[in-house]
Amino acid sequence: MRAIRATDNGLILDTAAGAPTLSPGEGLVRPILVGVSRADIDIAKGRSGFRGIIGHEFVGVLEELLPAPDAAPAAVERASKLRGKRVVGSMTIACGKCDMCKAGLPTHCRQRAMMGIMGRDGCFAERFAIPLSNLHAVPDAIPDEQAVFAEPLAAAAHARSMFRVEGKPFITVLGDGRMGLLTVQVMARLNASVRLLGRHPEKFGLCERWSIKHRHIDEVGRRQDQDVVVDCTGTPEGLELAMALVRPRGKIILRTSSMAPGVGGPALATPWSRAVDLSPIVHNEVDLIGAHAGSIAEALTILTRKDVLVEPLITRKVRLESAIEAITMPGAIKTLIAM
Repeated sequence: MRAIRATDNGLILDTAAGAPTLSPGEGLVRPILVGVSRADIDIAKGRSGFRGIIGHEFVGVLEELLPAPDAAPAAVERASKLRGKRVVGSMTIACGKCDMCKAGLPTHCRQRAMMGIMGRDGCFAERFAIPLSNLHAVPDAIPDEQAVFAEPLAAAAHARSMFRVEGKPFITVLGDGRMGLLTVQVMARLNASVRLLGRHPEKFGLCERWSIKHRHIDEVGRRQDQDVVVDCTGTPEGLELAMALVRPRGKIILRTSSMAPGVGGPALATPWSRAVDLSPIVHNEVDLIGAHAGSIAEALTILTRKDVLVEPLITRKVRLESAIEAITMPGAIKTLIAM
């Protein structure tokens, strides 16, 4: 079996990777397409301590399943219906037993692993194992090139759920990368005045096609008049700009995996090169809210309704044997790997 593996010497194409062994409650998936995420790029550039098969964005076919012996009959029936079907899934591997899991918050599981990022091999392989409870059937109306966006789209939609829309608020999305372009489309469906701020004029054409306001970051004032700012930049400069844009008692949503120095672990995030003065958060009584993984089912609903267009974000599609070079190639919004 072939797989893209992170090692101490960088990424390699492992042509003799062992086939995954299923544990009770897991399924064996043959991926069709996988998507390169920011986390994969960080791992490729040595910014993470993860070692193993990378990747967590996929659409594939469930080939085998091994139900848990204590699984409820309804869960076994649901999983059995997925066999042979196209599936997508959540990257978070939850224990199902801790207080967070029992409270219905598996993405905050105390013992969680994250596919291709922390404690668990990912999907950049010709076969991979994943808990059956993580999987969702892909509706026939959604092609593979759209379904592979389910996981990042779920995260973008989750950012929308972190605040309540009152009146017609002013919302700014910072960053014109893949997550920013997904997030601004999701926000544009709200009863709000929405704009995207970025640094790459060549990406503004997408916003024009979607009738979404857009400006270069350097062309906007810092008047503290935005009700909500969603920071998708993952940089200290992005958070500083967000604090300069948001109104007193407004909200900043951090939709990024990066963090300040000394916070968290190297397998989870890329540390910032410098600290950020957070005193404006205190002085202006701003809500600073993190947004992580969202609902895959909601993402599939969004794709079915065509509320968000994802195929224009695809920059290139390559075969597995060309994946390592493509993962770190600059200028891509989204790279897909055909398995």
